[in-house]
Amino acid sequence: MFFVDTIEVSGLGNRSYLASGERTAVAVDPPRDLDRMIAAASRRGVRISHVVETHVHNDYVTGGLELARITGAAYLVPAGARVSFERVPVRDGDRTEIDSAAGLTLRALATPGHTPHHTSYVLEEGGAAIAVFTGGSLLIGTVGRPDLVEPRLTEDLARAQHASAHRLAAELPDETVVLPTHGFGSFCSSSQAEGSDTTIGKEKVSNEALTRDVDAFVAELLAGLDDVPAYYTHMGPANAGGPAPVDLTPPAVADADEIAARLAAGEWVVDLRNRIAFAEGHLAGSFNFEAGGQLATYLAWLIPWGKPVTLLAESPEQLAAAQRELVRVGIDRPAAAATGGPADWVRPGEAPASFPRGTFADLAARSADIVVLDVRRASERAGGYVDGSVHIPIHTLHGRLGEVPDGEVWVHCAGGMRAAIAASLLDAAGRDVVAVDDSFDAAEKAGLALRTP
Repeated sequence: MFFVDTIEVSGLGNRSYLASGERTAVAVDPPRDLDRMIAAASRRGVRISHVVETHVHNDYVTGGLELARITGAAYLVPAGARVSFERVPVRDGDRTEIDSAAGLTLRALATPGHTPHHTSYVLEEGGAAIAVFTGGSLLIGTVGRPDLVEPRLTEDLARAQHASAHRLAAELPDETVVLPTHGFGSFCSSSQAEGSDTTIGKEKVSNEALTRDVDAFVAELLAGLDDVPAYYTHMGPANAGGPAPVDLTPPAVADADEIAARLAAGEWVVDLRNRIAFAEGHLAGSFNFEAGGQLATYLAWLIPWGKPVTLLAESPEQLAAAQRELVRVGIDRPAAAATGGPADWVRPGEAPASFPRGTFADLAARSADIVVLDVRRASERAGGYVDGSVHIPIHTLHGRLGEVPDGEVWVHCAGGMRAAIAASLLDAAGRDVVAVDDSFDAAEKAGLALRTP
């Protein structure tokens, strides 16, 4: 008997896995906050004997090295990965016994493409393939993007992705369950997955890597690549060097005076509350990154790397959850933190700031004497945009605030979360701003004229 438990890392759009027999288990691509993996093993009553990485990750800091150290597990990393710590180098065809009583083994299968050294692991029971951990290789309906290593390698890696997908399809039975790490919102995926589970057989009929010839596949893949989060630059080196253990203890508590001093020093003060509460009242100069959104992705993408950050949360629980998300992307320790609400964070005699929210219908009812700012990515805008709108993607806005024309700014994205971030940046810069908290699908219905490039 065997089990495969999925550890969702939804904020980053990733998954990790624990595969076990009755006694021992293997952890695959574990997140940095490794206590969840340990808890999963504890629930199953098994010991983690092996930790494996499919590749040196570009989008998050791994917990693999520390998990192996704590549990005493063997740490398997592709032999071609250049790392500065001791590990068990894995080569194509290597087999590793996971649980002898259950007849569970892992077979390494070289699947370059997402990285040159990428390796998938076939989980076998009694010698028969039952699942394959595909990391950033074959995903649900797509593949991992090939442009995160080195621009000069991108086309070659895209072709390797096609070949790797075909190797998986050729060597594994149709009923083999495909268990990828990326593809559930991660920017490591070349497009987003549809559905939550798949098999080799399903991918043979739906995945363009398996239904199109290599030239057509590569041309479309390269044409569709989206912006790369800036913080990815730091993830690969952190993982290759060996991440330090995490510290999730509460940060130092800041009072209103200290928060003001940190703002005055140019540090980032980040309000984690939902965008409605932030718009209604917040500390002037603070930025809004909702704890319930893609906090780690967008904060790590926008903040100048290494800049101190103070977190403002409505509760200790919200603060702890945010810390957990941020360590996954290398933002290890907040400089300070405070809980409560704006009344607790402003100094005596000061009042919270606020700005209005609106819908696309509200925008359509306004005069032409306003600025409409679209902060979606270029790939999103290509599908249609509000006529006359200014386009500055959210991840570039902080450095381009001076490009926003004078006047009242109505800022929108696709759904509201990124518009709220942008509105907070503009508000902190002293601009009159309205956050459009609405689905872009409502723009045309509201009577706004849309254009396409």
